[in-house]
Amino acid sequence: MKPVTIIGAGLGGLTLARVLHMHGIPSEVYEADASPKARAQGGMLDIHDYNGQLALEAAGLTEAFRAIVLEGRQAIRALGQDGGVLFEKGDDGTGGRPEAQRADLRRMLLNALPQGTVRWGRRVTGAHGLGGGRHKVTFADGGTLTTSVLVGADGAWSRVRPLLSASIPEYAGTSFVETYLFDADTRHPAVAETVGGGSMLALAPDQAITAHRERNGTLHAYVSLTRSLEWFDGIDFSDPAAAATHVAAEFDGWAPELTALISDTDTPPVLRPHYSLPQGHRWDRVPGVTLVGDAAHLLAPNGEGANWAMCDGAELGEALATHPDDFEAALAAYEQAMFARMSRADDETAMHLEETLGDINPEDLLAQSHEISVTTEQAAKDSA
Repeated sequence: MKPVTIIGAGLGGLTLARVLHMHGIPSEVYEADASPKARAQGGMLDIHDYNGQLALEAAGLTEAFRAIVLEGRQAIRALGQDGGVLFEKGDDGTGGRPEAQRADLRRMLLNALPQGTVRWGRRVTGAHGLGGGRHKVTFADGGTLTTSVLVGADGAWSRVRPLLSASIPEYAGTSFVETYLFDADTRHPAVAETVGGGSMLALAPDQAITAHRERNGTLHAYVSLTRSLEWFDGIDFSDPAAAATHVAAEFDGWAPELTALISDTDTPPVLRPHYSLPQGHRWDRVPGVTLVGDAAHLLAPNGEGANWAMCDGAELGEALATHPDDFEAALAAYEQAMFARMSRADDETAMHLEETLGDINPEDLLAQSHEISVTTEQAAKDSA
């Protein structure tokens, strides 16, 4: 059997390769990174019981996943701009969203594949059809390959997507500025206490500060700002101190334990603009090729991207295993099911977020935070 060609060794592509391996179907994964450790893999991921965990079960990795879960990290608290607690929910071990670090998840998936499945340092520059469901892939090093089953698992700026769709990701209007505080319990105790044992969010109109407690006392923060790309162009991110000061100024008047996640960062602030494909993105069937994860349905961050990518990989792997003599039927079945699933994804995300937060929804938290902020500001004026 000729191998399935997968472009991209992210969580979606690796889940697909693992499920195929479970069913005796060979695959080759081509990845631009020079090695598994070529770059950081991001922070904490909550793996949900209605998509990501089901994918790991299909991959035969449930026990391996449980071994990398960081206990207690499902705890969540929402704070006002003054640092006061608006909502808090502990981790009693019964929640459906256990947390693990993305790097650990990727390593687990890589270790579950036969040696040599991933071809490192193979950056794809383009792909074009040859007819009859066959495609030619070109690499930056001048190499090429021809395949009859091509899967784009290569993220937001997929080189495979143009075979199927003319859609290009557009800026979603918001960006993260990413920071880290290391050994926070010792070096930043007030901030560590404010964040707590799991995740923390502090909301305001058009901006927010969120943070997660990772391994070894690391606090990983995402500062969210609804600003234009031109506004961010005005920040010199090559000067870390100036960039942190510029971003922190947007949170003037907030509790110092919150703004310290920006001003006291132990790493240079990193800008992460958010892009998205059109809502309900889909395409007409093209023989021999399909997409998974962000290549197929890129959305602004909502806690679901990695989960849906793994779900895509698992479902595509299962479809190919169900139709071992007719991969074209498998690709068609996978796409129709994926399109329908993703059309419901926003509603399902909202439903599960409501389950996590109980009777309080984000709009209520934002209203509470705004009310407290106004009250505090007025009190300060009165005292002056």
